[in-house]
Amino acid sequence: MATLESSAPHQAEAQHDLAAINQALDESLRLGPGCPDRLGQAMRYVVLGPGKRLRPRLVLMACRACGGDPAAALPAACAVEMIHAYSLAHDDLPAMDDDDLRRGRPTCHIEFDEATAILVGDALQARAFELLATRVAPEHAARCCGELAQAAGAEKLVGGQAADLCGAFDGATVDDLRAIHARKTGAMFIVSLRLGGILAGASEEQLTRLTDYARSLGLAFQVTDDLLDVSGDQQSVGKRLGKDADRGKLTYPELMGVDQSRQLVVELIDAAAAAVQPLGDAAAPLVELARKLQNRDR
Repeated sequence: MATLESSAPHQAEAQHDLAAINQALDESLRLGPGCPDRLGQAMRYVVLGPGKRLRPRLVLMACRACGGDPAAALPAACAVEMIHAYSLAHDDLPAMDDDDLRRGRPTCHIEFDEATAILVGDALQARAFELLATRVAPEHAARCCGELAQAAGAEKLVGGQAADLCGAFDGATVDDLRAIHARKTGAMFIVSLRLGGILAGASEEQLTRLTDYARSLGLAFQVTDDLLDVSGDQQSVGKRLGKDADRGKLTYPELMGVDQSRQLVVELIDAAAAAVQPLGDAAAPLVELARKLQNRDR
């Protein structure tokens, strides 16, 4: 089974990051008595369930690659994962993608109910910005809040989901699809790398390198998602397959064919690796992660 685990040289570092992220997420979701029990349980269900933790890992990896202390970036890593988790809880609702399986488990609105799933998203988004505003270095807090708000807003994540809901249309091109996923998927990859770099005190040149890497990586991730939807194993992927075609959504295999889609992934991963090569040996884990993504099966 192809996963996003690191090879031996970086495996210990990756395992340490994953453990630190999971612990920080758990601690960040230990809310006060004002939070109703059912809401708190649902928030923990959505965030702490099985998952790759790819975006928060990218925050820590970017921070380390730019010479920073990854521990200082943990609140930002948690914030990014909470935004991602909230977006999934909302995307899975019957009014949108109408999914009943996520990461091998019932989706939030199935396990709880639709109203709770909506409130979970609301609460997680607020908690994400609370973490950035109160737990990252004060000199970086405002910039981090601004960058995440832009990435998660109407011109990026939310706007991409809105465009995706429109489905296929006559004359749609690969460029049209790329524009959708640059917002829906790519924006959160980009902000993950940028927050890590900002908290490390990265130069603008370094941030540009991280941004270019993330742009290619995010698109490659989406293309592999589309490929898994048509050729993956449901047990490994952890969600219903074939749903994109059933709903008339634009996908890369539909527009380009499976073989060309796979070739596009190769080209995008090469571009991602090239983008961070100037950062030197410190960027090796980012390059390795990109290569792993090329062959993922979930």
